[in-house]
Amino acid sequence: MKISEFTLISYGRRWIKLSETVEQKKYIASLKKEKLKIRITRISILLILFALWEIAGDLNWIDPFLTSTPSRMVKSLIQIYSEGTLFTHIGITCFETIIGFISGTILGTIIAILLWWSTFASKVLDPYLVVLNSLPKVALAPIIIFWVGNGMKAIILIALLISIVTTIITTLNGFNAVDSDKIKLLQTFGATKFQILMNLIIPASIPTLISALKISVGLSWVGVIMGEFLVAKEGLGFLIVYGGQISNLDMVMMSIVILSILAYLMYLIVDLIERKLNRRY
Repeated sequence: MKISEFTLISYGRRWIKLSETVEQKKYIASLKKEKLKIRITRISILLILFALWEIAGDLNWIDPFLTSTPSRMVKSLIQIYSEGTLFTHIGITCFETIIGFISGTILGTIIAILLWWSTFASKVLDPYLVVLNSLPKVALAPIIIFWVGNGMKAIILIALLISIVTTIITTLNGFNAVDSDKIKLLQTFGATKFQILMNLIIPASIPTLISALKISVGLSWVGVIMGEFLVAKEGLGFLIVYGGQISNLDMVMMSIVILSILAYLMYLIVDLIERKLNRRY
């Protein structure tokens, strides 16, 4: 019994699809293994550093009073937790950072859109943005304290000022980098400026917007901690200052480690947003 040419072709296509599926599974498995290796390596490096830090302190290779050790930081953590103020300090700092980050991102993006909308305004305000970006925002802190008072409002405003200018410049550069030929093509079809913004400029600038978010995360934490150094009576920045004043460097190092963990978690949230946007666009 002879096998028709059509049957041979069908078997050939099935074999090709099967081989492609097998290769895809192997490739996906290799990617998962690579990610797992990276995670294990990262965690191993961190554990080794903490272990060496502890050993160096126990053997007096370093002065535990000046550098603290992981075990001393844990004791300080337990002490503050037993006082019932740990989560209060963490919550206040997180709240100030989130508000400063969100407000700075939203206002910065809106201003960037307005500057893109008006080329004249963008050219006029460009040198002012450069100067504001170069100006140390912490130098404005005493003025801000006089304006809004000695409290949480001042801290949030400092965080906002530190992140907003960078957000404006980064986002506006992303808008201006969109291919002008695509804009002209949409204009040829009669698209309004708002339609161009929503259907071309913003989708094309998603990577830039994500980069601005990632930068703003770090700047928001810097702004909040600097504000807490100056005016706070609660928060992780207050713990750092207070620990330094009473020569309790275990409290200082513990607060820094907590800040690092919180900043990393906030960065992971932005990274998750980036993945979802990449899938959509």
